[in-house]
Amino acid sequence: MNPLNSVKGTIAAGFVLAILILLAIGDSHVTAPMPVNAILIWLHVFAGIIWIGLLYYFNFVQVPALADAIADEGGPGGAGITKYVAPRALFWFRWGAVFTWLTGALFLMHRGMLHDAFMLGMAGDSTNAYAMTIGIGAWLGTIMLLNVWGLIWPNQKKVLGIVEASADEIAAAKKTAMMASRTNTMLSIPLIMSMVGAGHGFFM
Repeated sequence: MNPLNSVKGTIAAGFVLAILILLAIGDSHVTAPMPVNAILIWLHVFAGIIWIGLLYYFNFVQVPALADAIADEGGPGGAGITKYVAPRALFWFRWGAVFTWLTGALFLMHRGMLHDAFMLGMAGDSTNAYAMTIGIGAWLGTIMLLNVWGLIWPNQKKVLGIVEASADEIAAAKKTAMMASRTNTMLSIPLIMSMVGAGHGFFM
């Protein structure tokens, strides 16, 4: 059976291939604590691509496309996207957010830096530049996670008809969800700068 015939099979095959590459290369060139770091970063980035990729899909593709579909009186409308695409995308979006945050927190815990990062590197006698840089990203990611679960998802449930709501409540929910999503898109830009900067030359 071809694993590429299903999404789950494709993901599983990708992880198997990655593990085979690791086994083929070996880890003799990696220092003792690094394998756990590497695995946590790998999973963190994997989940983050799912989360932020879908955030960008919603803002750059789906929302403008639905606006065009509504404006097109003779077109097919956006019911297909609303009924079939959006709920599935939101599932991966919200759980991708959780897994991204958890793997990031586990990485910082493993390095003994969770507290220092959330204190922006100012927990000791001198400022820790790495903790400050990655800590800014950690705080932005935390705010974004809270937006996903506290604002975007509850309001999208009203918009998609998962929970009952009046026409006025749906209109208000659309605006709230969009503003929270746009806020997350804005925050994602310095978030990526901070996360990449922490390991590849500090930006701050």
